[in-house]
Amino acid sequence: MGISSKTFALTTLLLFAVIMLHGLQITEAQIGVCYGKIGNNLPSDQDVVNLYKSQGIARMRLYSPDQSALEALKGSNIDIILDVPRDKLISLGSDPSAANDWVQNNIVPYASDVNIRYITVGNEIMPNDAEAGSVLPAMKNIQNALQSDKIKVSTAIRSDLVTGFPPSDGAFTSSSYMNPIVNFLTSNGSPLLANIYPYFSYLGSPTMQLNYALFTSTNAQVTDQNNGLQYQNVFDALVDTVYAALAKAGAPDTPIVVAESGWPSDGDSEATIENAGTYYSNLIGHVKQGTPLKQGQAIETYLFAMFDENQKTGAPAENHFGLFTPDQTPKYQLNFNN
Repeated sequence: MGISSKTFALTTLLLFAVIMLHGLQITEAQIGVCYGKIGNNLPSDQDVVNLYKSQGIARMRLYSPDQSALEALKGSNIDIILDVPRDKLISLGSDPSAANDWVQNNIVPYASDVNIRYITVGNEIMPNDAEAGSVLPAMKNIQNALQSDKIKVSTAIRSDLVTGFPPSDGAFTSSSYMNPIVNFLTSNGSPLLANIYPYFSYLGSPTMQLNYALFTSTNAQVTDQNNGLQYQNVFDALVDTVYAALAKAGAPDTPIVVAESGWPSDGDSEATIENAGTYYSNLIGHVKQGTPLKQGQAIETYLFAMFDENQKTGAPAENHFGLFTPDQTPKYQLNFNN
């Protein structure tokens, strides 16, 4: 028996509402925040998890399998990226039993109560680093130890592991290092994680205009002569350069997760509260729409970082990337579900 036009219209409307709600949830979940802990004045892990929840931050990057943080994350429904620390890479790459022990100790006890989304095997390891030859073997050993494809195994790269201009000319600086890693990602359906910092690009380019780095340019400042695509901000240009490198490595459909992106509020002439607030707010609003090369393909993005970290070394600005001060006061008015 056929259905009435009224019933059909109502069913269609309900189905559309479900689809729209599902799409909204996906979009809202695109933004995460990195939880760095290099400080001696930071809140407890449970307070931090409560802060994530109260702010509507649905994803976290955790730079080591910190037992206290993982315990606090149980039942929180926060998705996480979990890093394998640099000092573990050589042992995990050379010994499958060590990788199995690492998984048994750091993943298995939490897997049922903590939403571990990705395991990042190495952060910003460059081809000439001592650990470079261990990255891919460690990825393989951890993947085998997981005995599941629910948790995706990847690695996080610096954007200067890719070279080329305009963006469509992007290529990995070392194909011998990256191509086997990319093949692993493709075979396992894993994304490539990339740390994207327009702040550092701006510092390194005397001719770059500040508005091109802060998403406030109203006109295209770069036109890719190879494909006609126009770029109004350096974030898109950096991401599309990585996409071009992936395509040249035979993986044009491998997605990119921006595993870090931020702007400091102090420590440099352009590291101000105003500039940082502008950058974070515009980044949150921008990543839903994708890049010129991947228009409409939302980019899962993790802001760096949750707190100022007073024990980080390096340039003075390194201590001032926090979205919150250590007493949990927000520096900026941000809508993480924008």
